[in-house]
Amino acid sequence: MSKPVKVRFAPSPTGDLHVGNIRTALFDWAYARHTGGTFLFRIEDTDTTRVTDEYIQAAIDTLKWLGLNWDEGPEVGGDNGPYLQSQRLGIYAEWAKKFLDQKDAYHCYCSADELEAVREAQRAANVAPGYNGHCRDLSAEQIAEFQAEGRLPVVRMRMPDGGTTFNDLIRGDVSFDHKFVPDFVLVRGDGSPLYTLAVAVDDVMMKVTHVLRGEDLLSSTPRQIRVYQAMGLAEADYPVFAHLPFVMGQDNAKLSKRNGEVSIAWYRDKGFLPEAICNYLALLGWSPGDDRENVTMKELTELFTVEKVHSSPARFDMKKLEAINGDKIRALTIDEFLDWSLPFLTKAGVISGTAEEIALVKQALPLIQERIIMLSEVPAMLKFLFVKDFVVETDSVAKIIDDASKAVLNRSLKELAPLTTWNHDSIEAALRSSLIEDMGLKPRIAFGAVRIATTGSTISPPLFESMELLGKEASLARISAALEL
Repeated sequence: MSKPVKVRFAPSPTGDLHVGNIRTALFDWAYARHTGGTFLFRIEDTDTTRVTDEYIQAAIDTLKWLGLNWDEGPEVGGDNGPYLQSQRLGIYAEWAKKFLDQKDAYHCYCSADELEAVREAQRAANVAPGYNGHCRDLSAEQIAEFQAEGRLPVVRMRMPDGGTTFNDLIRGDVSFDHKFVPDFVLVRGDGSPLYTLAVAVDDVMMKVTHVLRGEDLLSSTPRQIRVYQAMGLAEADYPVFAHLPFVMGQDNAKLSKRNGEVSIAWYRDKGFLPEAICNYLALLGWSPGDDRENVTMKELTELFTVEKVHSSPARFDMKKLEAINGDKIRALTIDEFLDWSLPFLTKAGVISGTAEEIALVKQALPLIQERIIMLSEVPAMLKFLFVKDFVVETDSVAKIIDDASKAVLNRSLKELAPLTTWNHDSIEAALRSSLIEDMGLKPRIAFGAVRIATTGSTISPPLFESMELLGKEASLARISAALEL
C-alpha cells in the first residue's frame, strides 16, 4: 500500500516570490489537493545575509493571497517543526557528525585559493571541474598540521564510484555518472549547513513523499540521494522527484528580471486577480488536456496530475495572462468586483470610502467591467465622477479647442439644458438628434468632444451612462467650462 502523498514548497525568500517560485508552489498545492495529500510549507532561511524576516512574511502573505493554503508549516504548525531552517541548525549538526562518524563524510581543510588553483588546472587540462579528493584520506599528522595553521574545515560528503539513476515522474529515468558529481560540501567552515544537507534531512524527517521542483535543481538530485543513503534510508523510501520545466521569456532565455520577470507583488499591485495568476501559471508546463485556457482553482485540483506536466520549456506570455485576467474580472459578480476595486480607488485617492461614494462606484462598475484587463485601471476610468477640481487632461485639451469642437459643445449644451429627464436614453436621444442627424457628424467626431469635456479624457466608460451618473448639473458645468478653454 502506497504512502499518502506529501509535497513541500520550500523557498529561500531573498526577495519577493517570483513567477517561477509560485508556479512550483501551485503545482505542489494542486498535486496535494488532487491526491488528498498534505501540502507542506517550509522556509529555507540559512542564508541569513539575504533572507530577512520581511521577505519571509511576504512569502507567507503571498501564498495566502493566492489561496495556496498549506496544511503544515509556519502559522499552521504540525508534527515535524520547526519549519524555518534557521531553527533546525542543531538537527543538521547532529546528522553531519553522524556522517563523519560513519566515514560517509570527512573534514576538508583546503583553502579557497587552493581550490581555485585546482579548478584552474582542471580548466587548463580540459577536464570536468570539481573537487579532486585531496582531503579524503588525510593522515593524523596532516590533520594536525592543518589545525595548527588555524584552518577551519568544511564537511564534505564522500561520493562513491559509479553513478546514480532515479526515475523522474516527468523525465523518466535520469542517470548521473559520479565522475561528474564530486565530493560536495555539507557544512561550511563556520558550522552553517549548505542547501544539500538541510533540504535532504528535512525532506526525510518531515516525511515528504514527492519533490516537485524546478528543472534547475535536477543536477543536485544525486547529492540528495547520497544524503538519503547516509541517513540509512532504503531506496524504496526515497522521495519521488518530478522536475518542472523551465519558464522562458519571449526571448527564449530562462525567465529572469532581464527579460520581464517581476515579483508576484508587482502583479498584485497592478490589479491581477489571484485566480487569474494561478490559472495562467498552471498552463505553463501543464494542460488540462482539452486545449482550454480558463481553469478554476477547483477544476485545477480535480484535473492536475504530474503525468500531464510537459518536460519541454514553457514560454511566459504577458498578453495571455492579461487576457485571462480580463476574463476573470468579467466573471466577477458586481459585489465581488466592488470588493476588489475599492482598495485601488482608495489607494489612488479617488474616494475616501464614504457610503455615498461606494454606492456610486457600484453603479459605475458595470460600465467598465467589460473594458478593463487590470484592476489598476479602475481609478483612471472612474475618477471623473469624484474629482472636485475637474480639469481636462493636458493631452486632451488640444482636441476640443478647435472651432469644430466648440460648435459641437455649444450645440450639445443647447440640447441638453432643457432635458427634464436625465438618464442615458434621454441624453443619447438629444445628442444623436442634434449632432448626428442635424449636424451630419460621425459619432466619433460628435461624441469625442463631449466625452473629453465631461470626463476629461478620451478614455472613459460609455459616454451617455457616464453623464447620467455624473448628473445634469455637473455635466453642463463641465461642457460650459470646456467652451472657455
